[in-house]
Amino acid sequence: MHIKEFDYHLPSGLIAQYPIEKRDRSRLMVLHRKSNAIEHRCFFEITDYLKSEDVLILNDTKVIPARLMGKKQSGGKIEVLLLRPEENGSVDESTWQCLINCSKKPKPSSKIVFDNSLNAEILKEEEESFTVKFHYEGPFEQVLDRIGITPLPPYIKRGNGISHDERLDRERYQTTFAKERGSVAAPTAGLHFTSEMLDQLRARGVKVLFLTLHVGWGTFQPIRAEQIEEHHMHPEFYTLSPSTAKAINHARREKARIVSVGSTVTRCLEHATNGEGIITPGRGFTNLFIYPGYRFRSVDSLITNFHLPRSTLLMLVSAFAERKFILEAYREAIKKGYRFYSYGDAMLII
Repeated sequence: MHIKEFDYHLPSGLIAQYPIEKRDRSRLMVLHRKSNAIEHRCFFEITDYLKSEDVLILNDTKVIPARLMGKKQSGGKIEVLLLRPEENGSVDESTWQCLINCSKKPKPSSKIVFDNSLNAEILKEEEESFTVKFHYEGPFEQVLDRIGITPLPPYIKRGNGISHDERLDRERYQTTFAKERGSVAAPTAGLHFTSEMLDQLRARGVKVLFLTLHVGWGTFQPIRAEQIEEHHMHPEFYTLSPSTAKAINHARREKARIVSVGSTVTRCLEHATNGEGIITPGRGFTNLFIYPGYRFRSVDSLITNFHLPRSTLLMLVSAFAERKFILEAYREAIKKGYRFYSYGDAMLII
């Protein structure tokens, strides 16, 4: 398929720059795949569509303050964005794959100073990133909490590019159930849920489960290939526990509906599901790329945000529902002034 088949025009004023005041008061577009009907609701009303015995699966990854501002040996400014740990997915690893932004491309063995407790050395240049070794005192995650900046997506523009609302973003560019540190981007479909909503759903008999997939910066990188089949996803680290896999497999045997919250949960579940529809627990990396023509094996309904044109996220949604129906829904959302992207409104596809 040609990438232009996933294009649409979005007025810049509809790109949400800040979160709505109350998480669950964002708008909700409901798409019915069988009838091609579209409904307009508020997100807290999603409880009307989830029934007893449904299984709701969320990503409990936690965004780390992955942007670091430092200086080169020459004194020039340099920005480092952590992408992923080199080895096993732990935030406290000292060697990371990073993006680097500065006036002149740094060379291997170059030194970077962030403050008295953190400095780094560039080990080597990769195809699209750098391998960087950090030197610090104490747990690395504590250092990041002190001097790091929330890694907002590039379409959220705040003054000079550094958030002037860091305290707000530390809270709101994070789900209420975030637990496992490691993402450099939020699983945005989960941003709309409050603890009270999840409690209400449990009280209704909805089973709420969690898995972990650490969202990488690749989710925002444009597809450069004209034919989307030639695109390769960046690998992302996931953990799917035996208890979660067992509960999902049991639910599928009982014909219960599996409701996936976001593209990250969907990709993790589909990666872990075999040809017979059985989910296998495990830890590792997935680079599964889902686009139209893909046959879903584990997900029955999907909660998601509104995504960028020509993005892998839009392609995944267009695989779950028919592409023309999705683009029709996007045109309807634009006409009605929905808020788009990470801090924007939500969609439920059933």
